[in-house]
Amino acid sequence: MIKDAIDIKTNNLESYWMPFTSNRSFKANPRMLVAAKGMYYTSQDNRQILDGVAGLWCVNAGHCRKKIVEAVQDQVSKMDYSMAFQMGHPSEFEFAARLTALMPNDLNHVFFANSGSEAVDTALKIAIAYHRLNGQASKTRFVGREKGYHGVGFGGISVGGMVNNRKFFGPLLAGVDHLPATYDLEKNAFSKGQPKWASNWADELEKIVSLHDASTIAAVIVEPVSGSAGVIVPPLGYLKRLREICDKHGILLIFDEVITGFGRLGKPFATEYFDVVPDMITSAKGLTNGTVPMSAVFVKSEIYDAFMDSSGDGAIELFHGYTYSGHPLACAAGLATLDVYKEDDLFNRALSMSDYWENVAHSLKGYPFVKDIRNLGLIAGIELESKDNMPGARANEVFARCYDAGVLVRVTGDTIALSPPLIIEKDEINRLFETIGDVLKKVE
Repeated sequence: MIKDAIDIKTNNLESYWMPFTSNRSFKANPRMLVAAKGMYYTSQDNRQILDGVAGLWCVNAGHCRKKIVEAVQDQVSKMDYSMAFQMGHPSEFEFAARLTALMPNDLNHVFFANSGSEAVDTALKIAIAYHRLNGQASKTRFVGREKGYHGVGFGGISVGGMVNNRKFFGPLLAGVDHLPATYDLEKNAFSKGQPKWASNWADELEKIVSLHDASTIAAVIVEPVSGSAGVIVPPLGYLKRLREICDKHGILLIFDEVITGFGRLGKPFATEYFDVVPDMITSAKGLTNGTVPMSAVFVKSEIYDAFMDSSGDGAIELFHGYTYSGHPLACAAGLATLDVYKEDDLFNRALSMSDYWENVAHSLKGYPFVKDIRNLGLIAGIELESKDNMPGARANEVFARCYDAGVLVRVTGDTIALSPPLIIEKDEINRLFETIGDVLKKVE
């Protein structure tokens, strides 16, 4: 038996302000996790909880992988921290080289940060500075997308399109416009994989360019698959059309691959899956298997070279960075994570499981309150009908009941979002969706 790690009767739960959580509801009925291994968490009351969301889209190789744990333990015993500015350590350069080897074309350089939010703000700053270096200082606008999620920094919520993440925090960044979301239940409901309708939504970018003029727009940023909005999959041809329009007008294209990176679609990154190469890619989560916080921004050589060529010898080329950029523990975790991905062939494994995943996910069509099912790779979203004047209430009830039944799911609005570790077996896929189906028959 596992000893209670937290005595919820005497521990002061009030001290911690939890993120993206109904604090009052949670603290009235806490759900505590005390251990994890492979596909499962262990709850504080010693139950095994099937992880249907890879922690939070991040534990792609499964929990507490021995190789990753030992790499971090070894690193912390040798060197706990290395100054990030004007100093370096070997593993950050090795990690950068191995990561860029996964990238297509000339995405040959990587900048390390600590979270997806920081990666997005880093990419936005690089975009503006790049145009300035090229004599195009007027290119300062950004174009995001409705329902997009790009973290919680001021840059990220400005280009993001989720209303609750934006409405409390003032006017945000100036000069930001938004593409429409690629979401149409009337025409695309219950699509398996990419919807066939609405690639023309990308042409809305031409209208935005006409309104503001290309000479003012620095970059377009989109998630290849919108995760936090409820798993919104791009229509066929949509991302390629965005790339064409950006090329036409000299606008940088940024893919936010914090969720889709590292095998989630059966390829190293969504850029390879969709055969569309952006100018920058932001990543995090699966970068270190969620073991140590870290993020990365991949940039094309053209962008990197512009900074290197614009400054004199000894000058700092980019006045940006973080105390923990390239942290030794994060690099150790990341290098070991890449080893596990390769040794277990997890990206190809995810690809081989995607058809089975799709079929089982769509078996919930016709269940009570299910209004749409969306999927790609090992991601799925099950959108439910809202309760009157209570958006999200029904999905949150499903979340709580699934947890009680030993399955962890993710809820975003009225959608149940699923993204399991890539090591999931077919019987665990069955159990995951069967549990959701059983719960849907019980909720009101």
